[in-house]
Amino acid sequence: MIVTAIAGETLDALCWRTLGRTAGVTEQALELNPGLAAAGPKLAEGQEVILPKINTAAPAIRETVNLWD
Repeated sequence: MIVTAIAGETLDALCWRTLGRTAGVTEQALELNPGLAAAGPKLAEGQEVILPKINTAAPAIRETVNLWD
């Protein structure tokens, strides 16, 4: 997916605005866009950024054990 940056937006903010999360996504976006990190922390207005496809399925429920009642 290709997304256009807003003036002064960071890659984290772009990932959050578009995908609703940043955990793991920002790193993948940096891999998909070589040279993006060298440009500085803020993206230029209108800069196109390739974002990774993410799995939107609900996370699996983990059973837990309560040690104290």
